[in-house]
Amino acid sequence: MTTTHQRGGAVNDVSDVSGVDGVPGGADDVWLPIPPDEIDGLPDGLRYVHWDAGPDYPADPARCVFYTVPYLKGTEAALRPLSRMSRVRVVQTLTAGVDDILPGLSRMPSGARLCNARGLHDASTAELALTLILASLRDIPGFVRSQDAGEWRTGFRPALADKSVLIVGYGSIGSAIEDRLTPFECARVVRVARTARDAVRGPVHPISELSALLPAADVVVLATPLTEDTRDLVGRDFLARMKEGALLVNVARGAVVDTAALLAELESGRLRAALDVTDPEPLPAGHPLWHAPGVLITPHVGGPSSAFLPRAKRLLRDQLTLFAAGEPLRNVVASAE
Repeated sequence: MTTTHQRGGAVNDVSDVSGVDGVPGGADDVWLPIPPDEIDGLPDGLRYVHWDAGPDYPADPARCVFYTVPYLKGTEAALRPLSRMSRVRVVQTLTAGVDDILPGLSRMPSGARLCNARGLHDASTAELALTLILASLRDIPGFVRSQDAGEWRTGFRPALADKSVLIVGYGSIGSAIEDRLTPFECARVVRVARTARDAVRGPVHPISELSALLPAADVVVLATPLTEDTRDLVGRDFLARMKEGALLVNVARGAVVDTAALLAELESGRLRAALDVTDPEPLPAGHPLWHAPGVLITPHVGGPSSAFLPRAKRLLRDQLTLFAAGEPLRNVVASAE
């Protein structure tokens, strides 16, 4: 079902909206994957329509000036209307990564901006990263299997306390992960990003120093965006430099890790892994990664939690308020030429 909602004027049938800039029925449309009536504080003067990747468009795509990409509906659905959005000025994702949307940049009119959702998933993804670390170290999957079998299997397991944790990709999610590590008495937390800088909790090392930092880490957490520089970043050399028994946690993108190289390390028993993302993704039935020793897999659920919706609504309200006022938008990551 399609809904429309207009602020600052009556809701009109599509055929009754007067033309603007030579576009028939050329209202300034905003496409939202969340029903607009559920978002408090949207600015007046724009016409809001709800589209969450359904087969039918809610209005003429040529009238859309602000397009919010439907969340978790796939790249094909996200890009489908872009070639017809001749007036779009902003494409707003609800994900921190935009690698799946970048191919659509060439379909956008010159000057249109692509914005990501930096900050939206910090809490949820950081929670999952900590969950994966603790569950893997304390062997929660093994205990669940024992429970299913009715077996009382006790013994010592590694603790997070006194461990050295290396965070690769120290953006807002990486910082949120460290916030949640703080009460767990880690021996140290080491931060790595593209370039060196000083953060609130301490120095951030440049990626060029990563190789030297890996051997001391008990836990390596990947929170970096997927770019040409980070694709297959975690390959044979990276993994070989990790200490024996170390845990690799990936809450970034699957293609940051060379799956074949990781499988070799898991099957040898030298490393363990906790993965919220994989390459390929979704991971097909029968893929050897499913049953590799020492691996815990969750199906890319770092973002979708109860924390998502209120933060998504706030993000859209704030961005649209800036857009309506003609002020600079936040989180602009690319512009169409």
